Amino acid sequence: MPFVKHLLEATARAERQHFWFRGFRYFVTPLLRQAVAGVATPRLLDCGCGTGNNLDLLSAFGTAYGFDLTPTGLRLGHESGRTRLARATMAAIPFPTNAFDVATSFDVLYALDDAAEHAAIREMFRVIRPGGYALINVAAMAALRGDHSVLSHEVRRYSRSSLSRLVELAGFSIVRITYTNAVLFPPMAISRQWQRWRGLAAEEQAVQEISVPFAPVNLALTAALRLESLWVRKFSNPFGSSLLCLARKPG
Repeated sequence: MPFVKHLLEATARAERQHFWFRGFRYFVTPLLRQAVAGVATPRLLDCGCGTGNNLDLLSAFGTAYGFDLTPTGLRLGHESGRTRLARATMAAIPFPTNAFDVATSFDVLYALDDAAEHAAIREMFRVIRPGGYALINVAAMAALRGDHSVLSHEVRRYSRSSLSRLVELAGFSIVRITYTNAVLFPPMAISRQWQRWRGLAAEEQAVQEISVPFAPVNLALTAALRLESLWVRKFSNPFGSSLLCLARKPG
């Protein structure tokens, strides 16, 4: 799967410094804190963990495990010293039922076909203990399809209603759902519309979509997302390039 190799290698180069990844961590951290509140020794599972970088974030809240299907992602993870990694598909998670307090899926579901998407969310439900949580991030708004969609092999982009239906059909109750990256929406909408007009880039050229920008630009956009993350703690955005959902398994 050479396209996945390109994506993961580009992601590994960017995820420490790129404004989008920094913003992502700002958005998800308060929800992770909410999900593990009151749990003495939380166990967390990152489903489709890619390079395993997000295990560093999850490990701040408990014992974190991850799995991914791609050898490249697992190799990059092991080279970074991460050991609680397995090779598996989200449609058949290799962990026992009710084993985790929190299961996460960060920017994976949108790349799965319909059958695998539904199987993945059912498997997440299975491995979470009753009363535990799923934390899901996906690409949002079909109008934002562009060159990055080629690199990530997007099958779909979600709306609030379509993600809600998927999660609730699996048996979860939604605790919080909001768009994020709203401050990026105006320039992104213009850029992505132009990309679709001229024709989406080939995979090799699309890699530039997640290259780290010039330092002052990267810093300014990081600061903007930090401010937005403070807003999102209290209010939900009506639009944005991503959707973030915290859902609870009844029990």
